[in-house]
Amino acid sequence: MTAICRWLALLPLLVAGAWSAPLRAADVPYLSGRVVDHAEILSPATRERLTAALKAHEDATGDQVAVLTVPTIGGEGIEAYATRVFESWKLGRNGKDNGVLVVVVPQDRKMRIEVGYGLEGTLTDVASSRIIRNVMTPQFKDGNYDRGIADGVLAVIAQLEGKPGVADATPAAAGTGSGATSITIDTPDMPWPMRILLGAFIFGIIGLFTFIGIMTPGVGWFLYVFLIPFWAMFPLMIIGMNATVAVFVVYVVGYPIAKLLLARSAWYRKAAQDLRTKGRATIGGFTMTSSGGSSGSSSSGGGGGFSGGGGSSGGGGASGSW
Repeated sequence: MTAICRWLALLPLLVAGAWSAPLRAADVPYLSGRVVDHAEILSPATRERLTAALKAHEDATGDQVAVLTVPTIGGEGIEAYATRVFESWKLGRNGKDNGVLVVVVPQDRKMRIEVGYGLEGTLTDVASSRIIRNVMTPQFKDGNYDRGIADGVLAVIAQLEGKPGVADATPAAAGTGSGATSITIDTPDMPWPMRILLGAFIFGIIGLFTFIGIMTPGVGWFLYVFLIPFWAMFPLMIIGMNATVAVFVVYVVGYPIAKLLLARSAWYRKAAQDLRTKGRATIGGFTMTSSGGSSGSSSSGGGGGFSGGGGSSGGGGASGSW
């Protein structure tokens, strides 16, 4: 009975130990060089090439950039671990804080670019995020850690040296000429086949009603206002923020210009006259009524009233993991 009581008294300690074991902080490796590949995911040639590039950059600018790969960091967050490594390695010169740490954890599928205070104005959070998202993540998804880390580190160096366009380049724009102006599209994290199908559905619906609005006298201006929130929100799911803004501006400006130009044509004036006098007009194979309805061979909708597009939406977003 006494032995059982002793085991019961030790039980809370055993449970606490079992819970705390997986949460122990990961070890900080010894700083053995500019590239510390503990996960062994880099080829010897890549390690040598990156070491030489980082040394040349430090000799030219004084910035200290280091690379670390570790298999896993357990349950610790990548931000906390990168901060511990940065502080332990003391990257950057005293008083300048011009250090950068690139950490890749393949088993946890995490990575981070940790930037010293002195370089935050040059290697901004936005630039670091773009390098991770546009340069490193696509290669990591294909299992090509060697290429992803090499390209990411070289992009960091280029950003620190003030070479334009490196952090802004997207994989789709990689083949454009040096003289071309590229537009960064922050696209959602969605497979391309799904993006194409959803895009065809959404743009097909709002595009059809936009066409009808431009071609139809009278009700076309109601459709112009009605479709504004659709053009402002639905494309976000397909092409991202920057491209959606461009598409929205084209719609807001282009719709009234196209409608005003069409209003000068003879067939448009005839259609407007028919709607006023006969209550209906045929435009592009559709019979439009003065109440705004349309029909092909037959009419539907109970009185010809207008209905909205009926598009559906789904969420999506990009992250730094892969």
